[in-house]
Amino acid sequence: MLYAILMMLVLGAVLGLGLGVADKYLKVETDERVDTVTGMLPGYNCGGCGYPGCSGMAEALVSGEMDHIACKPCKDDKKKEIVDYLASTPGPDGNTIKIKG
Repeated sequence: MLYAILMMLVLGAVLGLGLGVADKYLKVETDERVDTVTGMLPGYNCGGCGYPGCSGMAEALVSGEMDHIACKPCKDDKKKEIVDYLASTPGPDGNTIKIKG
């Protein structure tokens, strides 16, 4: 019984160490602008823009896939805020994004 407990502790420690190393070297870097733009959108996740929710549209805007804000429930002042934010905040590559409101 003691041998089984000891083996489970050693196995848990080895697997935990492996997960820690994998987290350090296999981390996926995300663009923080996606989270900021998602927070600026209304958050209805209606899909009226043609993307699966507000985070899908925010990703499309930040990646340059969209050249305008297609969110129907978004108010004009928020659209302007998103356009100004993307035009003034560079991404990890150092480039800004120009889109229409």
